[in-house]
Amino acid sequence: MTGFCQPVKPDTAATFTNPLLQSGPDPWVIQDGGVYYYMATTGHNITLRKTRAMSALAAAPATVVWTPPAKGPNARDIWAPELHRLDGKWYLYYTAGSSDSIHPQHTFVLENTAADPTTGTWVNKGQIRDTAADHFAIDGTIFSYKGQRYFIWSGHNGKDNVQRLYIARMKNPWTLATRRVEIAAPRYAWEKNGINEGPEILLNRQQDVFLVFSVSGCWTDDYALGLMRLKKNADPMVAANWTKMPEPILTGKPENGAFSPGHNGFFTSVNGKEDWIIYHANSRAGQGCGGQRNPRMQRLTWDRNGLPVIGGPVKIGEPQHKPAGE
Repeated sequence: MTGFCQPVKPDTAATFTNPLLQSGPDPWVIQDGGVYYYMATTGHNITLRKTRAMSALAAAPATVVWTPPAKGPNARDIWAPELHRLDGKWYLYYTAGSSDSIHPQHTFVLENTAADPTTGTWVNKGQIRDTAADHFAIDGTIFSYKGQRYFIWSGHNGKDNVQRLYIARMKNPWTLATRRVEIAAPRYAWEKNGINEGPEILLNRQQDVFLVFSVSGCWTDDYALGLMRLKKNADPMVAANWTKMPEPILTGKPENGAFSPGHNGFFTSVNGKEDWIIYHANSRAGQGCGGQRNPRMQRLTWDRNGLPVIGGPVKIGEPQHKPAGE
């Protein structure tokens, strides 16, 4: 006997490690019928992975569900796809442009009536836009609240290149019903390079509404996540009803191999009791906006005030308990 206890090794069958894949910028996940559908930016198509265990994402088959046309407004730079189940159909929202210049980037919609989005036919529903302010518009997401559906995205105001966050009510899954309203613009020192992008809605158990967004430019090591909160039971179309927190909620941690964490999604564990965040990060400094950005996930918790607590990025290779139920 040595007189002291050896450290307990984690049960590898009950753990996983980050990164989930070697590449996967702008990761996003949706759950439906006990199945997770994962997607990320490829640049040249939209690919879905289907799995019942997010910790086993690397083993999930990848299916290319849509390839852009050779020419046209949605032919190049396919970014940040999001899959949503609306009115009994599947919709894919994605950013694309007509050339390799990012300036003509806009958001487009695809529709699929199949029960499984990795099958069936994806029909082009065109560009979703505010026709009176048809400027640079990327990273669109859907927000359903009090019986109304909203579209939130990052865009320009037509006067400068600052990326702001906008919201509009929706007429249907591919058409806006109102003019856009600006709800956020960079204001703090950590929101460098004039960028607010990648908006994602997060709800706590009390159904308080939060908006998580990315800042500072993916080409820098300063990319990070910020947080906004909607006033209780307030109209999300009123900018004053949103409060931006003065500090970021997720930043890089070089000692953990996490640079420029951002552009995230959220999901719950199989049993519905745990909240998780999925985001991308670079493993080394200076890797910028390329394919080296890899998807990572970790559990998030809530403080006594109902605010999300993410902590720092978990270290590459550090065992984490799998989401409950996997």
